[in-house]
Amino acid sequence: MRLIFLGPPGSGKGTQAAKLIEKVQVAHISTGDILRENVKMGTALGVKAKEFMDAGKLVPDDVIIEMMRQRLQKDDCSRGFILDGFPRTVAQAEALEKMLNELDMKLDAVILFKVSDEVVVERLSGRRGCRQCGAIYHIRFNPSLRGDSCQICGGELYQRDDDREEVIRKRLDVYHSQTAPLVGYYGERGLLLEVDAGRSSDEVLKTILDAPWGRSE
Repeated sequence: MRLIFLGPPGSGKGTQAAKLIEKVQVAHISTGDILRENVKMGTALGVKAKEFMDAGKLVPDDVIIEMMRQRLQKDDCSRGFILDGFPRTVAQAEALEKMLNELDMKLDAVILFKVSDEVVVERLSGRRGCRQCGAIYHIRFNPSLRGDSCQICGGELYQRDDDREEVIRKRLDVYHSQTAPLVGYYGERGLLLEVDAGRSSDEVLKTILDAPWGRSE
């Protein structure tokens, strides 16, 4: 199973990827997680990427493409993968297609998570993280029982810079202008499957698993 999860930030791609890999043993490759790890560690890649992430802009192609080239050659990708957050532009998609051909890999499908901008803003702007243990909460959907403190360790809860509403809306503008053309790109190749990401998480997962690549042999 080799899938791409395509959709705006906050559409649930990461959540569905985590659920799906419980069912099938493939690698979950999230560029967001990898970039945040580099930012946290202060690597050269992280420093460069943070400038763009904080401004709600896409990280440059050369940074992402080099990261993905190395990642796709790791052993855990031999059984398949879910790409979450890559590609984000047609240029990246073309580079990915070239890489996959060189690695003798073929995509099964591109899952498009469709959701309104306002739902995205509500989901992301309400997130809070614990500075101490990293636990994640939401002020509406999953609030901490201890208010502004983590109910697990008592650490301070905070809002990430890229979860502020003004940054989220900039990220959405970038998505619509640069990433949305991928819908046509993959649609022309017969690889696109659209799912309503505004539905319940279980319903979205069922749609994905009901497709041919999700069925047990």
